[in-house]
Amino acid sequence: MKAIVITQPGGPEVLALADRPLPEPVAAQVRVRVLAAGLNRLDIMQRQGKYPAPPTAPVDIPGVEFAGIVDAIGPQVQDWEIGQHVFGLVGGGAYAEYIITHERLLASVPENLSFPEAAAVPEAFMTAHDALFTQANLKMSERVLIHAIGSGVATAALQLANAIGCTTFGTSRTPEKLHRAQELGLTQTLPLPEFLPALQNATNQQGVDVIIDFVGKLYLSQNLQALSPQGRLVQVGLLGGNDAEINLGVVLQKRLRIVGTALRSRSLEEKAFVTRKFNDQVVPLLSNKKVRPIVDKVFPLSEAAQAHRYLENNANFGKVVLQVGDE
Repeated sequence: MKAIVITQPGGPEVLALADRPLPEPVAAQVRVRVLAAGLNRLDIMQRQGKYPAPPTAPVDIPGVEFAGIVDAIGPQVQDWEIGQHVFGLVGGGAYAEYIITHERLLASVPENLSFPEAAAVPEAFMTAHDALFTQANLKMSERVLIHAIGSGVATAALQLANAIGCTTFGTSRTPEKLHRAQELGLTQTLPLPEFLPALQNATNQQGVDVIIDFVGKLYLSQNLQALSPQGRLVQVGLLGGNDAEINLGVVLQKRLRIVGTALRSRSLEEKAFVTRKFNDQVVPLLSNKKVRPIVDKVFPLSEAAQAHRYLENNANFGKVVLQVGDE
């Protein structure tokens, strides 16, 4: 099979198209013919040598989300048949024509989604749903602040929060991304780098109940002040640095919860739980078009390096996707 491999740690130019052996499913594994794969920041970090793949994933083939067709099944597989359209998350290896995964980590692709659209779903919507509802216990009509509103996870979180009637606030350094987020239903945009005064004014000094943050250090102080009593901060990324001072007095006084989350490092059982909740609660919303994947640009597999450059330039609103094969 053809796959994009990391020839050595470095820039996008270290990505190369190569031949790899066709993997064979065993036990409860499913082999999927990959038709599209989504790009993520952690793919870039893996390429740079900063985020090695877990032991169960190929060390040199990046990619954690995919959509495709079941091609072969192991002898213990119960839930899937050859020919079914599926998507899911893996520890790595999605930049390839075929991939092996456990059957419990797959979900059925809704009929109204193309494969590039489906490939833009798993990481964004599973991460967003887990962050909002499992980690932050978001409730109807609460106020939510979502940073870096143009990212795939952020656009998913925005739609999921809107779906239960929440008031949503968002930040971005790009006015165009803020405008497009408003078209997706964002209640109010906030300026950077000092977003706190505008937020407090908009909420009559009450703050927000939940914050989804991808930045870290740069926003931590304002985030804590922006949270209402018993507010929840979910740290999904650390693009702005990970070494930060924290005012524990604010945390104690407001009885705040600060939760760090990552899907890639979780156990099979934990990932299966996330997949099941996604399948039960998000896939129906995708099917009835109450939420939708936001695909910014699709590149052919052979142009994976160009796709990485595009993502690194922060030009995208929503997901960047690789077209791996044809149906």
